Amino acid sequence: MPPEINNVMQAILRWAHVVAGVMWIGHLYFFNWVNAHFAKALDGPTKKIVVPELMPRALYWFRWGAAWTWLTGFLLAGLIYYHGRIVFEDTSKPGAMLWLLIFLVLLAVGFVVYNAVMKSVANVLVANTIVLALFAAAYLFLEYVGGFGGRSLYIHAGMIFGTMMAMNVWMVIWPYQKKIITAIKEGTPPDAALVAQAGLRSRQNTFMSVPLLFLMISNHYPTMYGNTNRLIGIPIRDLSLLGVIVVGFATTRWLYGKSAKVKAF
Repeated sequence: MPPEINNVMQAILRWAHVVAGVMWIGHLYFFNWVNAHFAKALDGPTKKIVVPELMPRALYWFRWGAAWTWLTGFLLAGLIYYHGRIVFEDTSKPGAMLWLLIFLVLLAVGFVVYNAVMKSVANVLVANTIVLALFAAAYLFLEYVGGFGGRSLYIHAGMIFGTMMAMNVWMVIWPYQKKIITAIKEGTPPDAALVAQAGLRSRQNTFMSVPLLFLMISNHYPTMYGNTNRLIGIPIRDLSLLGVIVVGFATTRWLYGKSAKVKAF
């Protein structure tokens, strides 16, 4: 592909990716830090009027923002890392397209396993620990078996988070919310299990979104992703990523607490 065309395609995809991401994550934060508290203040009759009017509109932009964020991000990653042949630490290594297929299978199987864990393990802390361990295993697989480079590892870690989040939106949150909204509109109590699972996935998406946003721009920080020196036997780039995730999760937890204290006039 001529460099000029490649540059134009990258610019268009990056622009679309950011716009769609703002649409998606903005609504995610609205649902978790604004609407969740607002909805609690509504009485039954008011909720029956407000929820069927508000939520379908908000969920429309939410789910399609998720879809376009994922699609543009995947195309951008394919253009830069696979077509550009910088997915591996050794840029002369063949087999990039094979590893693209492997990664796609990893994402598909990963969501099936993740979804099963979240639905079958009642203890949320245990379930979250399991899925974080699976994420770490996938990351190490790409690093040590795939030979992915540091920049590529960070982006693919973000792609894992982003794919799980987008699948949560389309496979769990949106289908469950349709049933919840219908029940509220009809004046009947929504299924408690659906409410709990939709809320859980939305909260998990919120936690994943904060480190994900750093990973989206991580190519600007080669001192992090390129640091292969070791501390306690672990590459510093991996410890840096762990730090981003820990700080991101801690910040999200703080923001949840802050959102509960914001009062209406």
